[in-house]
Amino acid sequence: MDRVVDLVIIGGGVNGCGVARDAAGRGLSAVLCEMDDLASGTSSWSTKLIHGGLRYLEYYEFRLVREALSEREILWSLAPHIIRPLRFLLPHRPGLRPAWMLRLGLFLYDHIGGRKRLRATRALDLRTDPLGRPLKPGVFDTGFEYSDCQVDDTRLVVLNARDAADRGVDVRTRTIVESAERGAKEWTIHVRDQRTGAADTLRCRVLINAAGPWVENVMVGALALKPKARVRLVQGSHIVVRKLYDHDRAYILQNPDGRIVFAIPFQQDFTLIGTTDRDYDGDPAKVAASQEEVDYLCRAASENFTRSVTPADVVWSFSGVRPLYDDGASEAKAATRDYVLETDQPPGAAPVISIFGGKITTYRRLAEAVLRSVESVLPAAGARKGWTARAPLPGGEFPVDGLRALTDGLRRDYPFLSASDADRLARAYGARARLVLGSAKRREDLGMAFGDSLTEAEARYLIEHEWAQTAEDVVWRRSKLGLRMTLAEIQALGAWMELQVASLANAAPRSVA
Repeated sequence: MDRVVDLVIIGGGVNGCGVARDAAGRGLSAVLCEMDDLASGTSSWSTKLIHGGLRYLEYYEFRLVREALSEREILWSLAPHIIRPLRFLLPHRPGLRPAWMLRLGLFLYDHIGGRKRLRATRALDLRTDPLGRPLKPGVFDTGFEYSDCQVDDTRLVVLNARDAADRGVDVRTRTIVESAERGAKEWTIHVRDQRTGAADTLRCRVLINAAGPWVENVMVGALALKPKARVRLVQGSHIVVRKLYDHDRAYILQNPDGRIVFAIPFQQDFTLIGTTDRDYDGDPAKVAASQEEVDYLCRAASENFTRSVTPADVVWSFSGVRPLYDDGASEAKAATRDYVLETDQPPGAAPVISIFGGKITTYRRLAEAVLRSVESVLPAAGARKGWTARAPLPGGEFPVDGLRALTDGLRRDYPFLSASDADRLARAYGARARLVLGSAKRREDLGMAFGDSLTEAEARYLIEHEWAQTAEDVVWRRSKLGLRMTLAEIQALGAWMELQVASLANAAPRSVA
């Protein structure tokens, strides 16, 4: 690359893609490099929540909780197809946190974050309320129901990347940063396409290190810097089982060890249970849910629900490494979830900003903080402040209560779709579902059927517009259809995609703006 861009961003998780989108909307030029698939690290292994973090109040993280609470309704309005309100039931368990403490925490939760549309907390008598029926009888008398939101985490990342690319960002997946040299006014960065082996050189005025669990590796390795801040790697694992109850609420369960565990409706037919919190030492790319963690989550669920959960009930498990800022907390569960930006800019040298910590919920605010920090070098970064709070993400150009109308419209215009298929497409692509379906008049017009409701038309859209390269990218990140597809079906999809990707090897994902 001959030209000098304003930013090169290392890392295609939610923070990196969020920075890229915000920068592009302010008129900055940028290249984003991700060594694997978008959201292939921490961002796709979350508990799938946009939430304030009720338990963070115990650690006096009031600023973080207030910021996160204020972001819930903003993000919901930007992406009502992939974000939806979710009511949580918090049962009071005798002998653990007292009921007055739960009431106080939820009072703060309702009032410090500028809640407008989300429903307020209410107290429940679990002995008579239907929401108490899935819980073990005789254990819980009182509970509290409050609001947060659920999100498709990977799609949130991909949609930020898609919007960034539509605004001019060069998004390069499967591209590793091998080394970099710093000059007085710019960085020279050497990258390599891991698919083709092709090398390239990028030049930028500011370098953003959003590598997540690899943030220190990038600093010490590729950039030859000594970090001042430290990253604390904390493993969080989840299990998925067939749904434990028939209503649409989630449960937040207290455990005797002080941890909390969520049980959340997931993909219509399942319940997601998580998460664990323990320090991790090793390659973040190789993290996996241990048998000990699976047993812990099964035991936590079984101690609270009438229906017991055993490892044999687990249909899928996943694990991720959270790259938390190391604040010296004695336990992983107490480590701060706030973000810290470390700027390295010796006199007469181009700057690099490294991101430690952060939550999916506050990614947009983190991006704003990053751009504030580069205004002295890139004055254009001070333009259009706060624009990402108003501009919908791709497919989200409809009211927060308009998902049903969107789904009904798809069924009207594509009558061959079942109700469940139309709902899935609307929740994944929003208003852009019509770009996936095109001019199809019957199901056969969508091409090959790979399994469940996945068609050639959808897979091709994901390759051409959302950087999907492998079957895993499609069935475990851009969707969760892997829960319903057989191994043979996934393998057939992978073989087909390999041919399609090879034929498009030199074509970047096209804009559909």
